[in-house]
Parts: sequence; C-alpha cells; structure tokens
Amino acid sequence: MTVTYLKSGKPAGERSEDDAKVRATVDATLRDIETRGDAAVRDLSERFDNYSPPAFRLSASEIEAIMSRVSERDMQDIVFAQEQVRNFAQAQRDSMLDIEVETLPGVVLGHKNIPVQSVGCYVPGGKFPMVASAHMSVATASVAGVPRIVAATPPFKGEPNPAVIAAMHLGGAHEIYVLGGIQAVGAMAIGTETIDPVDMLVGPGNAFVAEAKRQLYGRVGIDLFAGPTETMVIADDTVDAELCATDLLGQAEHGYNSPAVLLTNSRKLAEDTLAEIDRLLAILPTADTASVSWRDYGEVILCDDHDEMLAVANDIASEHVQVMTDRDDWYLENMHSYGALFLGPRTNVANGDKVIGTNHTLPTKKAGRYTGGLWVGKFLKTHSYQRVTTDEAAAQIGAYGSRLCMLEGFVGHAEQCNVRVRRYGKRNIPYGAAAE
Repeated sequence: MTVTYLKSGKPAGERSEDDAKVRATVDATLRDIETRGDAAVRDLSERFDNYSPPAFRLSASEIEAIMSRVSERDMQDIVFAQEQVRNFAQAQRDSMLDIEVETLPGVVLGHKNIPVQSVGCYVPGGKFPMVASAHMSVATASVAGVPRIVAATPPFKGEPNPAVIAAMHLGGAHEIYVLGGIQAVGAMAIGTETIDPVDMLVGPGNAFVAEAKRQLYGRVGIDLFAGPTETMVIADDTVDAELCATDLLGQAEHGYNSPAVLLTNSRKLAEDTLAEIDRLLAILPTADTASVSWRDYGEVILCDDHDEMLAVANDIASEHVQVMTDRDDWYLENMHSYGALFLGPRTNVANGDKVIGTNHTLPTKKAGRYTGGLWVGKFLKTHSYQRVTTDEAAAQIGAYGSRLCMLEGFVGHAEQCNVRVRRYGKRNIPYGAAAE
C-alpha cells in the first residue's frame, strides 16, 4: 500500500505512556473505594468535582424540583429523542425471540432472553452535559426490562444538570446519583454503605472511566470499552472540505484526546480540509478543546483508491465512520470493523449522538474488531435449557452421552447417563453396559 500521511498524531509510544498513567491512577482509586466506601467516594467528589452534598442520591422531590428548571422546548426535544431511541431499541428487542425446538423425538431444547437484574448507567457531563447518553443507556435498559436501573452523572458547574436529570428520570432510572468519574462507576460496581452494587456497568466516559470499567470487568459485566470518542471521515471528491472539516472538528471537541481521521483518495480534498480546519478553529467556540485533539490525535491519510481506503479503515476500526463517497453502499457491504457507519452527506455523527435513534455508546480503541455498540441486547442474557420428555429419548441420548464421557475418561459423568439408560431403557440393562 502507498498510504501517505499528510498529518499524523501522537506517536504510539507516547499514547502508551498516557495509558499506563491512567491504569495506575484507576487501580489506586478503585482500591480506595473498596476499602473506605462512602468516605472515599465523598473525598473523590470533593477533590475532582468540588461537590459534597448531604446525599449523592437525588430524592423524588429533588428530581421534581430540578426538572422544573428545564424549558418546555428542551423537554419536548428530550422526549422526541427518547422516542426515537426507544422505537429502535424496541424493534431490536422484538427481533430477539425466545426459542424452543424438538431436535430429536422427545428432546426439547430452548433458550430464554432474561434481563440483567441491575445496571449502572454512567452519563458523562463534567465538561459538557451529555443529555443524550441518558437516552442511550437508561432508556434502552428500560426497553430491555431491567428491574433496577441506577444512573450516575457528575455535577455540571457545581450542581446537577437539569436536562441530564430529566433525561435520566424520563428514561426510567430508579436511582439517580450525582457522581462523576471513577468514583461513580467504582461505587456502582463495588458498592458502598449507601449504594448497592449493580450487576453491569454501561455508558461512555473519558479515559479514566473506560479504564475503570476495564478493571472492574469480571466483578461486573460491562457493555464495551467506550473511551474517548473517535471519528473517521472517508471521503472522495464528491464532497467538499467544509463538510469534512466540520465533521472532524464536531467530534474533536469532545475532549483533549479524541482521534479524528480523514481518509481520502483526493489530495486536493485533503489539503483543502487541512486549510478549512485551520479556518474553523479560529472561530469555533470549543476550539480550546478541539484544537488540542486535532493537534495531538488528528490525522489526514491519503490513499490511492477505494480498496486501499477500505483496508486502512478496517485496520483503524474507528468508533464513528462517516462515509461520503460515490459508493457508500460498497463500504456498508465491505466494512467489518467499526462502531457505527454514517452513510452519505445528508447524515452525520451528531445525528447518531443525539437523536436519530441508533445508540451512541460505541466501541473505541479498535474494539470494533470484536464487538458492536451498546444496544438492547446487551441488557439481555440468553440462557439455554433442555427437557427430555420420553423414555426412548432418555435412553438414546444417555447411551451416546455415556460413550462420549468414557472417551474423555469421565466415569462419573458416564454414570449420570448410564443410570438414565438403565431406568428408562426398554430392557433391564446391566450396570455400566451403556458405556460399552
């Protein structure tokens, strides 16, 4: 391949150093929460958010008072967005059927989709109040039928953000905590004197939240490793620099370490986009953040053709992939590693982030190679069961099972099968004969 980097981000070695520092911080913090419980959580909230209320959990009256501060139009917009998310989640849920089949006469196998019993939904909001994240996690868990939904979000400018709290409450949260960062996900997963632990953690977050979820995995389930946002624009000369630059910076403003990559086979578009990014950064209100992300994590990659662009895109496995080419459906057919695709110039990542209905909690750091994003199915566990309904089936399966157990040397296993053959077979079979 003759890939040319017109702009590169931080070297991989420097990124690894950053990751190591995050891992050490998270490990120490989680051990502190496990040791000191509520006291550690309060200390961390005071240290990082300068926030120490009488109780971190909001009461029903506090939720009502906070929601009363949301304007009518904002509330209507929140309700509209949640309707889109719920509608798509419900369609997904309806596609997941419990099954029961008779695989042999008298042998019945099946599975049931059972909701996770308690879920902790983290909604970021220290820098920007992520109202939409409440729809994606809380409302989707509600559609799945999760009986205990816990939601946590950091204070915004020293107090609960009304729109985020409204979205959590309307989405179906049973408990709402104003807590951010490691202390939020740690408290929900580990439990404290006042917070019962959950079975699963979901939701996006910064590098520290993502690492905390990684370290807590096993103690609890997680949706996926959703760290700092990533975006890729795959474009050819059917679109212009304004669209490409806008779509790149629109995600770079998330944080100081949000990778944004332009992948193109047009040198002119690549160079024009670099110039347009410089122009936009001079006027963008969030340029203080976006400019750092673009400087350290932005890349412009020039390829010879679409096949090369496809190969590079699948290798990078970006969280968001905006495709604006003369063959968008070809990318849909051939892309295999990504978080979500946004096809054509009429859509954009912000639609998916906020309102269109697909879930915006998506895999980052190449996790798209082995998992998709958060969806209603993540809140459901598929459990199998079996039933043998006839004597003939018990004897038939038992005979096969006994011989296969002995093939592996498991005599006790084989006897479980043998006793069924003796008990349910048509003739009195001597002890151990089924294994012959």
